[in-house]
Amino acid sequence: MEVLWAASCFASLVREGSMFNTWKPMWVVLLEDGIEFYKRKSDNSPKGMIPLKGSTINSPCQDFGKRMFVFKLTAAKQQDHFFQASYLEERDAWVRDIKKAIQCIDGGQRFARKSTRKSIRLPETINLSALYLSMKDPEKGIKELKLEKDKKVFNHCFTGTAVIDWLVSSNSIRNRKEGLMLASSLLNEGYLQPAGDTSKAAAEGLSDTPFLDLSDAYYYFPDSGFFCEGNSSDDDVVLKEEFRGMIVKQGCLLKQGHRRKNWKVRKFVLREDPAYLHYYDPAGGEDPLGAIHLRGCVVTAVEDMPDSKKCDVENNLFEIITASEVHYYLQAASSAERTEWIKAIQTVARTGK
Repeated sequence: MEVLWAASCFASLVREGSMFNTWKPMWVVLLEDGIEFYKRKSDNSPKGMIPLKGSTINSPCQDFGKRMFVFKLTAAKQQDHFFQASYLEERDAWVRDIKKAIQCIDGGQRFARKSTRKSIRLPETINLSALYLSMKDPEKGIKELKLEKDKKVFNHCFTGTAVIDWLVSSNSIRNRKEGLMLASSLLNEGYLQPAGDTSKAAAEGLSDTPFLDLSDAYYYFPDSGFFCEGNSSDDDVVLKEEFRGMIVKQGCLLKQGHRRKNWKVRKFVLREDPAYLHYYDPAGGEDPLGAIHLRGCVVTAVEDMPDSKKCDVENNLFEIITASEVHYYLQAASSAERTEWIKAIQTVARTGK
């Protein structure tokens, strides 16, 4: 059976009558007639298979509140399967190709996948980091304003429409629809932050796109000194010092707990000047579960851990020892990813305060 495409994905299987609420990263493979999912990419046999014949798909799926980029696949036996992609374009690619596979099965045709994940992702010529710096240029970038809405004053921010207008005028995009995709990527990577209820609701998955091309949807640069004045029901307050640093890298890693020594998926955000590594519940929530001050830390690759089960360790471990001698053990998805994280943390630890 031809493999149409495969990718890592967070998945949760929900069956009628019982629910398994633990979301775990899996390697998911789309075949012509079904979806296979593996615990690891290197596994020879799948943990399960979902037949596509008679299945239906629903996206976006809001069954899990703040968890973003989720879609639901309902099998012919009315079993619901939930999957979470890493970003908007990846989710849309999964949904589009699964729908096409189901249609081909119903019509007795062979699914010839003409498009690829790469075709719907941003062109390689687009450098989000360089684009971010251009957007912040004092002369030619997006102008930061003081905007008022619902008896609140938002300082150092701008509208979603202003972002798309700037992308069009700078020839970064061909049209506003393409601008939404690019702006959503900037938002997902932390180069833009939502300010106010409207833009926050969209970023949390309550709209068709995480970024809004609207004049009443507000956004700000993470290191701009943004703050909100007035009676506010949300969390728009003067940013703490540790959150003022520019985001250098972010992504999901496995983190070992300090007490139970179990491993859980956490979203990590690396900031420089000041040098902090914050980790969050990937299901959502703006407040971090913890913060690691990286100034003066030591980070090294680790090949094994005596207090971990062999099945829990993928040999992609690394350890952070803070200046106060607190040890953190993390697992990356691959050796290359581990190397990237170590290099990024070492750089930030040397240069950040």
